[in-house]
Amino acid sequence: MKQKTVLITGASRGIGAATARVFAQAGYCVAANYQNSEQAVQALAQEYPRQIFPVQADVADRKQVEAMFEWVRTNLGAVDVLVCNAGIAKQELFTDVTPESWQRMLDVHLTGAFHCCQCALPDMLRQKWGRIITVSSMWGQIGGSCEVAYSAAKAGLIGFTKALAKEEGPSGITVNCVAPGVIDTDMMAGFSQQDREALAEETPTGSLGSPQQVAKAILFLASEDADYITGQVLGVNGGLVI
Repeated sequence: MKQKTVLITGASRGIGAATARVFAQAGYCVAANYQNSEQAVQALAQEYPRQIFPVQADVADRKQVEAMFEWVRTNLGAVDVLVCNAGIAKQELFTDVTPESWQRMLDVHLTGAFHCCQCALPDMLRQKWGRIITVSSMWGQIGGSCEVAYSAAKAGLIGFTKALAKEEGPSGITVNCVAPGVIDTDMMAGFSQQDREALAEETPTGSLGSPQQVAKAILFLASEDADYITGQVLGVNGGLVI
């Protein structure tokens, strides 16, 4: 059986790095995308030198994305599984959001997924099999105060996922979304210990989530066991959003 290739965007840290690890452990050939954090991805690749391969690209730039897919296709084979995880976060009042920061938020989260999916689909359509998993957020489901741009971009990913799933289902390609809740990553670096404890207390499971828990959900959606699941939003949130 051919070793499957997965391309994970935003794989340098947090959920992306955890996802690269679980796919490598499951025997996948992993293309680990990054934009600026080369050192972090190289360290990740050293953990699995025969399975994780760094590849640089700004997912918001179409030419860079096309070049990334060409490199992966040439060196690792066609992308069987695409995980659209690249993202940025910024907390600010809506009245302080600049047109530039608004556009960048949409470009990375939503347009980045558009670029990557369009580049991945020709090979998936040719082989009549593929898995696409987008990474949204609970804020894309319920909205977050002081995160209007982020919430809008993540909500857009949910609509994108549902529509693309209907279009590609007849071709043997599933498209699903994972919507993490409060996950203990460096995006929470600005939260005080008191804030973290309050968030954990609000969560029915009584704890913050880990990147590994999200990564395992993504791995499941990429598996053969999930072949009848498409167009879905899987909340990995400890019951905080139902």
